[in-house]
Amino acid sequence: MGNEVIKELLERKSVRVYTDQPISEEDKKVILQAAMEAPTAGNQQLYTILDITDQELKEKLSETCDHQPFIAKGKMVLIFCADCQKWYDAYLAGKCEPRKPGVGDLMLAVTDTVIAAQNAVTAAESLGIGSCYIGDVMEQCEVHRELLNLPEYVFPAAMLVFGYPTQQQKERKKPERCQLKDIVHENRYEKKTEDGLKEMFQKNYKDRDFESWIQAFCNRKYNSDFSREMSRSVGEYLKKFQ
Repeated sequence: MGNEVIKELLERKSVRVYTDQPISEEDKKVILQAAMEAPTAGNQQLYTILDITDQELKEKLSETCDHQPFIAKGKMVLIFCADCQKWYDAYLAGKCEPRKPGVGDLMLAVTDTVIAAQNAVTAAESLGIGSCYIGDVMEQCEVHRELLNLPEYVFPAAMLVFGYPTQQQKERKKPERCQLKDIVHENRYEKKTEDGLKEMFQKNYKDRDFESWIQAFCNRKYNSDFSREMSRSVGEYLKKFQ
């Protein structure tokens, strides 16, 4: 494929093992600048990016984010925070008498935030730098908000760990995605039948039956302790916006 951007988007995969090569300050600045140039609602940039450079803090995050040691070995760790605080404070500073931020404001900020994060991923990929999203930063929300000194209306929406991939990671096969027809619906949502669901996920259970695969996946992911904790802690945080 001649278009390098499309090629990188199609081939990009999560990288969790890194070489010892550091990420230069110049490349870090390029990645951060790319994140800041992302599409944003009303040019508000409803996010704040935390550049985690303290090794002790990385070690703590590697434990609090579902015990993932590779986080501490990342050459660059960024936490993308949905930030409704700075605009609220600006309104107060300008004597605007603003309403308190609501759930809609937070959802808009989260959208802004993850768009910026994906720009950072794409920029890093173009520089040969691998990355991995860590959704577990939303888990133990109270712990992470205190650990990162987050004010009332700032939420840790996504973490990214970066580093140059090892040869094994470069050669590792990217997990197969669903077919386009399973993801793209024309004009309206079409709820899948049981047979349609089995067909859509067939790539995941080629060597076993659907029921045993989906039950194992449900227990490992959806019904897991970390997933329940994420729902609990995020739910508690959302009460601030109601």
